[in-house]
Amino acid sequence: MANKVLLVDDEENIIDVCSRYLDREGYEVQSASNGRHALEIYHTFKPNIVVLDIMMPEMDGWKVAERIRQEDDTPIIMLTALGQEKDRIYGLTIGADDYVTKPFSPRELLLRIKNILRRSVAVPSSTVEEEVLQWNGLVIDRKKRKVLVDEKEMDMTVKEFELLSLLARHPSQVFSKSQLIETLWGYDYLGDANTINVHIRRLREKIEDDPSNPQWIKTIWGIGYKFEGRHHHEN
Repeated sequence: MANKVLLVDDEENIIDVCSRYLDREGYEVQSASNGRHALEIYHTFKPNIVVLDIMMPEMDGWKVAERIRQEDDTPIIMLTALGQEKDRIYGLTIGADDYVTKPFSPRELLLRIKNILRRSVAVPSSTVEEEVLQWNGLVIDRKKRKVLVDEKEMDMTVKEFELLSLLARHPSQVFSKSQLIETLWGYDYLGDANTINVHIRRLREKIEDDPSNPQWIKTIWGIGYKFEGRHHHEN
């Protein structure tokens, strides 16, 4: 079944060029030119991924992304103007999975879409016993892509889940920020270490009792992060 892409931008030429390119690559594409229309289509079309411009009439990309995030974890790629670092950081804070800086080529967008979709549907490759990672009060189910904290399911974006899963599969191993960026984004990433900081902060808010004094995700100053799972066992 074809992957469905919702393309939201008020620039007609971007919609036109990207729609035709993605269509030719086998994707099912629907588009919207403003935020309000985008949400209507989102609910009927049920896309696998949303490509979302920030600056739009009748509800900007931020508000659309926030609405989508309130409902589910469909991957979101934000389209941002060149050099808007604060936009990128804010986008990641509200749960965007990636961003593409304008101007961009349809091919670059396709690569980002492929990258995220491949990861969001990836079934854990290796062994069966790795599918559920479990500690006191924390369960990471890699097959169902669920995280439970004290038996309560946490909403996670694709990237948040991948980051937690990567750290948790290697308890006590220290990962540098550049290692994490390289592993999670999988291409020549143009962002900076702030991206990882934002994701770590969001994860801590979701899984830690006290995010300012984390028990699971530890900061190793000057290097990066590690997952501390003393009671680790696999089902």
